[in-house]
Amino acid sequence: MTDPEFKHIAIIGIGLLGSSIAHAVKAYGGASKVSMWDVSDKVRKCAAQVVPGQVCETAVEAVTGADCVFLCTPVGVLQEVTAEIADALADGAVLTDVGSVKAKAAADMAAACPAHVHLIPGHPIAGTEKSGPEAGFASLFQDAWHILTPLKAESEPYADAVQRLSAFWMRLGARVETMDVDRHDRVLAITSHLPHLIAYNIVSTAYDMESVEKGEVVKYSAGGFRDFTRIAASDPTMWRDVFLTNKDAVLATRGRVSEDLAALQRAIRWGDGETLMQEFSRARGIRKAIIDAGLDTAEADFGRRQIDPDPEE
Repeated sequence: MTDPEFKHIAIIGIGLLGSSIAHAVKAYGGASKVSMWDVSDKVRKCAAQVVPGQVCETAVEAVTGADCVFLCTPVGVLQEVTAEIADALADGAVLTDVGSVKAKAAADMAAACPAHVHLIPGHPIAGTEKSGPEAGFASLFQDAWHILTPLKAESEPYADAVQRLSAFWMRLGARVETMDVDRHDRVLAITSHLPHLIAYNIVSTAYDMESVEKGEVVKYSAGGFRDFTRIAASDPTMWRDVFLTNKDAVLATRGRVSEDLAALQRAIRWGDGETLMQEFSRARGIRKAIIDAGLDTAEADFGRRQIDPDPEE
């Protein structure tokens, strides 16, 4: 195995993504040492049993001596956490995150990040509806996109830091791409954030109906509805912060979707089957493109397949 990109990484927040980074480093390399911290006593105790690496009692202890620090917390507390660890960050260390909102997250971290630290915001487009340290597994990032949103002009030390962080994620199996923070937030508003908002809304509506429909909503739930419930089972704290910090892009995208939905409503009302066929066929083409890109398979999926949590064991 080639030399690791980092000697010592620190993970702040030991949920699904944080614990999966630790598992992936154990399985595929990328760092010689892993230290971790979480604000929850319960999470720290659990992580000490199930996540490879050293669990620390304070965030400052975890980041001391680390040459790369991963903030795996809800985006709403990134500035607070960065400020807490700022004085302990090593000269030339890389500071990155895993949040699915980048403009606000980058600004919050930059407000508290010391000048001697290379701030490189990032977002692994990977995850499940599970949360907590027990949810992590080594192969989570395999073949997933990881978007980096570098902030500075490319001085040689900063460019080297970006290259090392890219190589780290590629070692874990990810495909790395760089993007402007605003473009990232617009793209993710339609591919991730709005689908979650719609899922939460539909499941909430079904919950209200359940009280008057005598159990039929759950009893006769079809595959499409079950997929919505899976998405809506995601961590509510994380998604609350996502919507509050990417509100402009989400609301703009929601307005466009509402307009398109109104057009479909008109087609249904007036019996316009031609318009429905045209739109449904176009949407089906997107599904084919996702499969052709290797991001999913065409295999029928009636009920969820089990994922091996750690293929190395």
